[in-house]
Amino acid sequence: MRVVVTGGGGFLGSHLCEALLYRGDTVWCLDNFCTGTPANVTHLLCEPRFRLVSCDVTEPFRVPGPVHAVAHLASPASPPDYERLPLETLAAGSQGTRNALRLALAHDARFLLASTSEAYGDPEVHPQPESYWGHVNPVGPRSVYDEAKRYAEALTMAHRRSLGANTGIVRIFNTYGPRMRPYDGRVVSTFLRQALAGLPLTIFGDGLQTRSFCYVDDLVRGLVAMLDAEAEGPVNLGNPGEFTVRELADLVLRVTGSASVVEYRPLPVDDPTRRRPAVDLARSLLGWDASVPLEEGLRRTAVWSRAHAGTRQVRTREPVPVRV
Repeated sequence: MRVVVTGGGGFLGSHLCEALLYRGDTVWCLDNFCTGTPANVTHLLCEPRFRLVSCDVTEPFRVPGPVHAVAHLASPASPPDYERLPLETLAAGSQGTRNALRLALAHDARFLLASTSEAYGDPEVHPQPESYWGHVNPVGPRSVYDEAKRYAEALTMAHRRSLGANTGIVRIFNTYGPRMRPYDGRVVSTFLRQALAGLPLTIFGDGLQTRSFCYVDDLVRGLVAMLDAEAEGPVNLGNPGEFTVRELADLVLRVTGSASVVEYRPLPVDDPTRRRPAVDLARSLLGWDASVPLEEGLRRTAVWSRAHAGTRQVRTREPVPVRV
């Protein structure tokens, strides 16, 4: 296929670009690099089927030639990023989604929306099935991301129902792996950075809040399966293993061999207390399941983090030439 990946210079987007290329697809990677970095896809520039374009998808854009699929991943995705870029986050979920949908419609292409488990908010149903409508604060500090994704889902379904667009929605649960920015504020990258530097691991709250952590290779297999499927979704993608934040800290200390201590700090506003995906739909519709255990995934990520320690990735908006 010929696939357009918005946000392709980010953590998830770069892994998706890589997976699509390696199976034989042609990939157009679009990113404005407000949170991603060209370094994530530099190793792909030698591929003749790869194009890297500096592009803000909140503005109208075109891609020359045929397009068979559009994967819309463009958005700040960690709390520090969407707190720093609240209007940009809302724009990526609204105008960005609309523009990506227009591109897909113009080419009669499959459209994949990368939504989020944040659509469930601080859930009152556990684990979270796709039928659950969520428990979200629409005006809280996390709302710019939550509501941007919820609006993007509504916009996607409206295009499907009203215009016959070929759309699919996935809700992504906590994902980790190589290429996460060490200072992105997410818990796995933060713990690894702190452990490798011998700094205290900072736990917010009592550490008993739970998350489900999916290794990036597993997650990307699910994205590719959804691109190839006809399912409309939403479909949860995540590892159903559930761990407390304190358990995660202990695992990070074990795999890194760090002697760091643990420090506790106040819990942020609206931080979910429990998060775990119900993945029955992913199994039945996509034949997908997560396979990498958390400890093994942390070991792989720690190896990458050690190799890149001290190379704090710099955000940039510098234009990147189009390779044609």
